Amino acid sequence: MREALAPPAAPPLTGGLADSLFETAARTPALPLLARRPDPAAARWEEVTAAEVRDEVVGLARGLIASGIQPGERVAIMARTRYEWTVLGYALWSVGAEVVPIYPASARDQVEWILRDAGCVAVVVEDEQGVMTVGSVCATLPSLRHVWQLDAGALAELTARGEPVPAPTVDSLRRIVLPDATAVVAYTSGTSGRALGCALSHRGLAGPCDVLLAGWGHTAAPPGEQGSVLAFLPFSHVYGLMIQSLCVRGGLLMGHEPEMDAATLASALRSFRPTYFYAVPSVLEKIYKNFLRAAQQAGRGALFERAAETARQYAAALERRRLGTGPGPGLDLRLQHALYERTVYRGLRDALGGRVRRATCGGSPLSRELSLFFEGIGIYVHDGYGLTETSGGVTMQPLGREKSGTVGKALPGTEIRVADDGEILVRGPSVFQGYVGDAAATRSALRGGWLATGDLGHLDEEGYLTITGRKKDVIITSGGKSVAPAALEQRLRMHPLVHQAVVVGDNRPCVGALITLDPEFLTHWRAALALQGDAPAREAREENALREEIARAVAVANSAVSRSESIRVFRVLPRPFDVAGGLLTPSMKLRRDEIVRTYAFEIDAMYAARSRPRVRTAADEPDAWDDSDNVFLR
Repeated sequence: MREALAPPAAPPLTGGLADSLFETAARTPALPLLARRPDPAAARWEEVTAAEVRDEVVGLARGLIASGIQPGERVAIMARTRYEWTVLGYALWSVGAEVVPIYPASARDQVEWILRDAGCVAVVVEDEQGVMTVGSVCATLPSLRHVWQLDAGALAELTARGEPVPAPTVDSLRRIVLPDATAVVAYTSGTSGRALGCALSHRGLAGPCDVLLAGWGHTAAPPGEQGSVLAFLPFSHVYGLMIQSLCVRGGLLMGHEPEMDAATLASALRSFRPTYFYAVPSVLEKIYKNFLRAAQQAGRGALFERAAETARQYAAALERRRLGTGPGPGLDLRLQHALYERTVYRGLRDALGGRVRRATCGGSPLSRELSLFFEGIGIYVHDGYGLTETSGGVTMQPLGREKSGTVGKALPGTEIRVADDGEILVRGPSVFQGYVGDAAATRSALRGGWLATGDLGHLDEEGYLTITGRKKDVIITSGGKSVAPAALEQRLRMHPLVHQAVVVGDNRPCVGALITLDPEFLTHWRAALALQGDAPAREAREENALREEIARAVAVANSAVSRSESIRVFRVLPRPFDVAGGLLTPSMKLRRDEIVRTYAFEIDAMYAARSRPRVRTAADEPDAWDDSDNVFLR
């Protein structure tokens, strides 16, 4: 069997994260390194060279020194993914300070907790709303000395304040930053309970980036071209920070897009035209659904679905060939694929700028079906795995041996094993230093040098890791059946009408689900239905049709699991879960405990509506739930 070549070793880190910027500026000062749009509607991007970025960073660093920011002190950045975030972060690392990222739309109590728990001496916010949020909790933050507002010209003021500080002072501070010094205190997403601050070192953050650049960096662009990446996921999450470091350390041009709505992101992709794309599964799912919706609106829905199925079959055949289990696509499949390349796939790639050939997905597992689709249209998606406590990614698909449906193999220098109960354990240089101010939680997570991730999965005979869910998310029904909800939820979301899904059922007679609908696709679906008649009759027929459609989605999801694990009851909720409502984390993960608390009444009603009049024992309970319930909430 063909073995993948081990990626070359990354050079050892000798200083801090800021050093790579200064080294690039000294080596290739004219290299475009960062890009921004002066206006969200603009098609033109302003490129900033490595030397220009370095000079801005030095000016800001002098201002931080003049403001009394000392090495080892913590400064929070509470802003969207914008140019100033990157410049400010590197300025803070240049003076040896520690960055504390905060999601800009965080609730008041979350902001207060992070600033107090981390002991921040300063915080940088975007706008007046941020100033008001921080101002409302200042009385409880004795360490906080500065609140700087980006939209009020804070960076220009800092630069002006630092003019009396000699530039060599910045170099002196930067050169004494050690690789094992803390660079970032990143707070966990808080899917359950209060967020914990993970202390991440310069070495921990740089190591995975350097390994990836050494082994996979050449895939970011065609030979002879500079790679480019559009950054749009939050820098408040370790995944976004990893992409930022990858670009600066690898000399890739990084564009900043602070808005994550579909229209703005689509415009940014078309105008910036990245060579490499990164995302989370929900973004790729949304892109797929937008492709389908656009095709249906153009009267080409059936053509798209045939092309999508051909793409998946073609990619699966390619995978069998590279893994040595099959001959590859046959003649008929190659001909069909070539036809759809001219009529469908090229246009789909154009929607992402036209230059993307590879992508990375993280945050949660990507479905094999979606992975094969994107590979089949010409964009291979490397599904990787990592978490805040590992400073980002710890696995990657080996080049030439990629296997969809898995998150690849452990990066060189990192070890992964699976405990007897299915929990994934990680050991390596990128594992965090510990939770800030919580020694007990640190001891619980770090066991004999191994990080207990809380994730469940399995390793196959070749070392590929598959993620099956979160340990704390496992549902145990009243009949004693254990169910990992991730796979069911993933399959439900593949239906174009389904936006989000939360599987429930702890101490219940069967598995149930709360479902939200994709607002854009729902509008399109209703228009395509084109029902006639008066309003009441039309609404009734529409609701019946919608009920049947969602029931089909549930049936498809159930086809992948055993009867006892299948969804027997469900509710369609009137609105999606969002960050503002506290039901999603900033990294777009479900806050399950909060969702269950918020919809406790609806969950109780869902099960009560399907109860039987006669008393049943646990042994025969499943027979009482043969038909999925499908009541809609309004």
